[in-house]
Amino acid sequence: MSASNQLIVVGVDGSDASEQAVRWAAAVASGRNLELRIVHALKDGELYYGGDLAGTRALLEQAQKSAEQIVQDAVQIASLVDKDLTITTDFPTEPPVPLLIELSRDARMVVVGHTGRGGFPGMLAGSTAVALASHADCPVAVIRGRFGPVVRPEVGPVVVGVDDSPNSDQAIAMAFDEASRRDVPLVALHAWTDVSYLEPHGVAPLAVTSELLEEGEQRLLAQRLAGWQEKYPDVEVQREIVRARPRHALLDWSAKAQLVVVGSRGRGGFRGMLLGSTSQALVSHAQCPVLVARPRPGE
Repeated sequence: MSASNQLIVVGVDGSDASEQAVRWAAAVASGRNLELRIVHALKDGELYYGGDLAGTRALLEQAQKSAEQIVQDAVQIASLVDKDLTITTDFPTEPPVPLLIELSRDARMVVVGHTGRGGFPGMLAGSTAVALASHADCPVAVIRGRFGPVVRPEVGPVVVGVDDSPNSDQAIAMAFDEASRRDVPLVALHAWTDVSYLEPHGVAPLAVTSELLEEGEQRLLAQRLAGWQEKYPDVEVQREIVRARPRHALLDWSAKAQLVVVGSRGRGGFRGMLLGSTSQALVSHAQCPVLVARPRPGE
């Protein structure tokens, strides 16, 4: 591990969701002896509003004081998790998404709440969370919960979605590491549906038995997990092969997991689609924190 990714970055905005994100990020940083960087971005709308210079200056001062208070409160929350945690702070005058993407280049992980202040009614996943899961240069954790809008679960296994896409390798590696560090079982879930082909008048199932198809999916899962159980002998692995769409199966498991790990794009993702439909569904609807594996540039 290089010196450039020795920190966990958490974006804060003073909302309940961001407070939960700070607690989660502080626990991760503490357990791995990493620096925690707490960041609050001053949005343009907070800085420039109104026509007169005096009014603009007063608004800027008010926004800066608000940012300082938000960051100070976040530091206090993180310090309650670990009083010896190394914490740095920043509240630059940049939009939050470009700022966090920039910081992701040198971070081990970026953590955000599932939504925050400024979210529109009915918007289940904040625009910042979705944008980071699509564009960040490191893994992104979106903190969700199942006992309320932001309360994160502390019990349950780590669950990883497995398919034959390149992103799945990174998700599997991260999931084993998370399960080992948390001393909990790992559920390796592979979901599949019947293969079909197009006929002139519609869709017809291939002339292959379900038993043969399932045997093939079992081999795929075994191949994807090969070597990882030997590397992490302490991790109890439960293999789950289900005949369902991946997003539905993983959302069901999120009701009893403490963390779900997925790749940013899976099998069948279209070129140019930066966030797959399964990852999008989990970021928006999961009942536990979601860790989205993001490839480093050049990977």
